[in-house]
Amino acid sequence: MRNYLIIDTDSKSIQIIKNVLDDYMDFNCIGTSANYEDSMNIILRESPDLVFFNIDKDVLENPFEFAKELNLFNEDFPVFIAISSSKSNLYEVIKSGFFDILLKPLSELEIRKTILKVLKKIPTQAKKNICLKSYKDYQYLNTDEILFLKADNNTTDFYMNDGNIINAYKTLKTFESMLPNNFYRIHKSYMINKNFISRIQFGKFTCTIKRNRYEVPFTKTYIKSIKLINKSLSNYSYLSVS
Repeated sequence: MRNYLIIDTDSKSIQIIKNVLDDYMDFNCIGTSANYEDSMNIILRESPDLVFFNIDKDVLENPFEFAKELNLFNEDFPVFIAISSSKSNLYEVIKSGFFDILLKPLSELEIRKTILKVLKKIPTQAKKNICLKSYKDYQYLNTDEILFLKADNNTTDFYMNDGNIINAYKTLKTFESMLPNNFYRIHKSYMINKNFISRIQFGKFTCTIKRNRYEVPFTKTYIKSIKLINKSLSNYSYLSVS
């Protein structure tokens, strides 16, 4: 999940951005802000992946100084998308390391192009937590504690290290782009955390989970993923002959 923040005072621009990003399951709005203190506090507290930032001075007096100051505090510098009424500050935008600039009045098409560039050029960070949203209910799962995911029609069950099974009202495909690269799709209905695999049985088409001894099936369709898992887990293996 990529969290984003909007720093702007224009409610129309804010809503256009939200409407476009609502089309992408990978994005979650953590809020909006319109002044220095609130903006800096939210970024330092929440560490958003993406910030839409109106650089016109009616929002922040020194927008580029704000970006430089933030870089002093935050190791994971967010991706900044500048918003402006003109191209007059284009040089400063480039010099300050902004990823792109959107000109007002905002266009849905131009926002979508920028988002697709973000998705293509900046891989999703390996987050420790993912957020499951259902209406006004927000549940946070530590990805290090997920054993595997099992699909059931349009819902997905998360099997956790502590024995709990947590249900989400989304398809398995929804979570593929959200999870770090130690998760592999191995079946139409299963994704697995390779860090919990203790055994792969190619004859039985199953992976054994270290905890709770679950037998998770895989299919020939996803055999490439199984071979990649096997290769990464077999760096120090040796042949046992009985």
